[in-house]
Amino acid sequence: MADFASQRKTMVDNQIRTVDVTDHAVIAAFLTVGREAFVPAAMQSLAYLDRPVEFAGGRRMMQPAQLAKLVQLAAPQAGEKVLIVGGATGYTAAIVAELGATVVSLEEDAALAEMAKAAFAGDDRVGVAVGPLTAGWAAAAPYDLILFDGAVEVVPTAITAQLAPGGRMVAIEGTGLSGRAVVSVESNGVLSSRTAFNLPGRLLPGFARAKAFAL
Repeated sequence: MADFASQRKTMVDNQIRTVDVTDHAVIAAFLTVGREAFVPAAMQSLAYLDRPVEFAGGRRMMQPAQLAKLVQLAAPQAGEKVLIVGGATGYTAAIVAELGATVVSLEEDAALAEMAKAAFAGDDRVGVAVGPLTAGWAAAAPYDLILFDGAVEVVPTAITAQLAPGGRMVAIEGTGLSGRAVVSVESNGVLSSRTAFNLPGRLLPGFARAKAFAL
C-alpha cells in the first residue's frame, strides 16, 4: 500500500517550499489534505508527482507548487466565504476549507462534480455546485474571495458582481507561459488589480477572449 502521508511530506518539502511558499497555515493544509482522494483510483500513484493530473475532457488538477503559490496569494481566512470556479474534483476547495473558509466549489463537468460530491460527503465546509462556470454561483453570493482553479482571459461581470464589498478575486490571467497571477480587490463597485507573479495555467472552458475580426 502506498504511503501517501510520506508522499505528501515529500511534495511539500521538494515542490512547495522551494517556490517561496512560506505561509505556515498553507503548508499545513497541503500536508493535511490527501491529494490522492481527489483523483480516480487508477491515477492515485500519480497524485504527488510534480506535474498536473490530467482528467478527461481536457481538464486538469493544477500541479502542487503552482496551486500552493496561488492559494498563498489568495490568503483565504477563517470564516470567509469562498467560491472556487472550475473546482473539478475538489482538491483546491479542500485546501481552502482546511484554512477555515466555507467553500462553494463550482464545476460544470458532471463527472468531475460527482467525484467532488463523493469526496465531501459528510463535510459541511464545502458545497459542490453544478452549473456553467462563466455564470458563477449567485445562489450563495456574495463571496469574500473568488478563486479561479485555472486560467482565464476574460471574467464575466456576472462573476465579479458576486464579490462582497471589499472582496477579492484571484486568477491566472493569460494562458501557457504568458500566464500571470493577478489579485483584484473590490472597492465601491470598482475592481483594482495587480499582477503578483508569472504563473502558467490551462484555460478554463468559457473564459477565452472573443477572437477579433480584422480585414
